[in-house]
Amino acid sequence: MSKSMWQNTTFNCGNCNNSLTGHRYVNRESNHYCLKCYEKLFAFPCEHCHKKIGTDVKDLSFNNKHWHDVCFNCSKCMKSLVDQQFTQKGDKIYCAQCHKETFLGKCDACKQHFDPGDKKMEYRGSNWHERCFTCKMCRKPVGTSSFVPKDDGVICQNCYEDRFAKKCDKCKRVVAHGGITYKDTPYHKECFLCTHCKKELSGDRFTSKDHNPYCIECYGDLFAKKCAECRKPITGQGGTKFVSFEDQSWHSECFNCSGCRTSLVGKGFTNEDNRILCPDCTNRR
Repeated sequence: MSKSMWQNTTFNCGNCNNSLTGHRYVNRESNHYCLKCYEKLFAFPCEHCHKKIGTDVKDLSFNNKHWHDVCFNCSKCMKSLVDQQFTQKGDKIYCAQCHKETFLGKCDACKQHFDPGDKKMEYRGSNWHERCFTCKMCRKPVGTSSFVPKDDGVICQNCYEDRFAKKCDKCKRVVAHGGITYKDTPYHKECFLCTHCKKELSGDRFTSKDHNPYCIECYGDLFAKKCAECRKPITGQGGTKFVSFEDQSWHSECFNCSGCRTSLVGKGFTNEDNRILCPDCTNRR
């Protein structure tokens, strides 16, 4: 078979069968196509103008979508995105600036737009750059650390504790939770101790002397009068009643006749040689 016969019978478009001899053509999957058939069968429509992207122009593709190079523009400002950073949002593409201004919002402190990748701090419906979300007192970034709302801003944990938190009157550290208050003064539970024996007083009965707290036992041993009968302290705690006469005192249950042991509470008595006697026992003596 001659060369001319092979060209006339085999070198044809794989679709329309027209001869490709002397014409531009495109190879695809071992077949040859004239430009018209190739564009009809295989060329992608442009996302912007919806026309076929021919073989004589650049086909720019992204996420299975295609554009003419002259159509690959920002959907908002129409700036060319060829060789530029861009972002896809829905079915549209945007330059970095338009994407930032349209979708990323502004920092409520510096009023500048957020950049892609910026860490955004959100609180009470407002947004800040991480560097702009600062303590209103020390002006240091709060970041993800603990903070306390104050008026129209926030205060970091350190500043709040230094300026506003209650501090234990004994150790001077912050009473973060729990604790007790005695005479308008805060204490940690483990710091509120008996002045004498240093026992913790939280949850126990106590009393005070010269503004100092004492457990009942120490107060009785150190300061309370002693019952003339049983010699135990008369503290008056828990509604305890007592009787005093001259320089002596008795628990009411101890205030009995030394002779017949009859209770003398509310009755007449005599005191002879440090012994108290009812009238009957006095007469018998």
